[in-house]
Amino acid sequence: MKSLLAESHELAKPSVQLDIINNHNEKIKSLPKFRDKIDPIGLFPLKPTGIDIFQMNVGYMCNMTCKHCHVDAGPDRQEIMTKETFEHCLEALKGTDIDTVDLTGGAPEMNPHFRWFVEEVSKLGKHVIVRSNLTILTTNKFSDLPGFFKEHGVEVTCSLPFYSKSRTDRQRGEGTYDKSIKALKRLNEIGYGDEDTGLMLNLVYNPVGAFLPGDQEEIKQEFKKELKRKHDIVFNDLFTITNLPISRFLNFLLMSGNLEEYMEKLIESFNPAAAAGVMCRNTISIGWDGRLFDCDFNQMLDMETHEDSVQHIKDFDLESLNNREIKINQHCFGCTAGAGSSCGGATT
Repeated sequence: MKSLLAESHELAKPSVQLDIINNHNEKIKSLPKFRDKIDPIGLFPLKPTGIDIFQMNVGYMCNMTCKHCHVDAGPDRQEIMTKETFEHCLEALKGTDIDTVDLTGGAPEMNPHFRWFVEEVSKLGKHVIVRSNLTILTTNKFSDLPGFFKEHGVEVTCSLPFYSKSRTDRQRGEGTYDKSIKALKRLNEIGYGDEDTGLMLNLVYNPVGAFLPGDQEEIKQEFKKELKRKHDIVFNDLFTITNLPISRFLNFLLMSGNLEEYMEKLIESFNPAAAAGVMCRNTISIGWDGRLFDCDFNQMLDMETHEDSVQHIKDFDLESLNNREIKINQHCFGCTAGAGSSCGGATT
């Protein structure tokens, strides 16, 4: 089956993706709507519980091109956050008690202002999380970053599809597993993953195919056992994240003929408790260009914050954002299926 999404970024427009997950065929059109699921449990309109996490996508440039990437990141992407936008972010943070700054990409480390910003935001007493693909830390230019992370108490959250080489390389490219293990060992050497150091090292697990992740605690213990046995590697926590039907994973679903079945699976697995704990309720997402979004997934679909709220970081207003209506669509079922899914893993 030929995909409706092309390799070209131009043809994989957010509007095209939204139309596919809503109107791809009669079966897709007839599926229950997200609003109809959250309205009876008193969650519509979906509103924030208060912003605790300031998540910044600092650019789509990446040294990898992973099959499941919802950002469609890669070496050819030129979208990257400017220093001026970083400065707007600092100004916004100075006026709030938001404690956590979550840096993502692409590979956030590739932004030329990355180190400067980590230093500056650390001076504000904020807790910094960096979402790393691990392999970037094995390149000459970025090999000193583990020490930099330690110096500033950065929490490192990194993607590792599986504890075996074959499954990891199949999802993220040949050689990924060996590089990832090398990076994890380096992080361990300087204290990351050790319960006594306070240096947090977390792994992120995404299923390889069109199915939901298993029990988060069970997967964590399995990873801990196997990585310790095979490589003497330790880590603090593991987060399971459901693949959402957007970007490259949507392309995979179309190519494999699994879109209808996967959407049905997400909807049938709707969990009211997970809906109450979706990450958009305590997070604000800042795009590389300074635009504001309810979450990183809405950002990829170009769904800016509600028109009645502020929509750019230079106009940041916490009260306005805490009272906004959160935008929803069919992809939101990915965060409410089963045990729920967020950047911090399962929500129930």
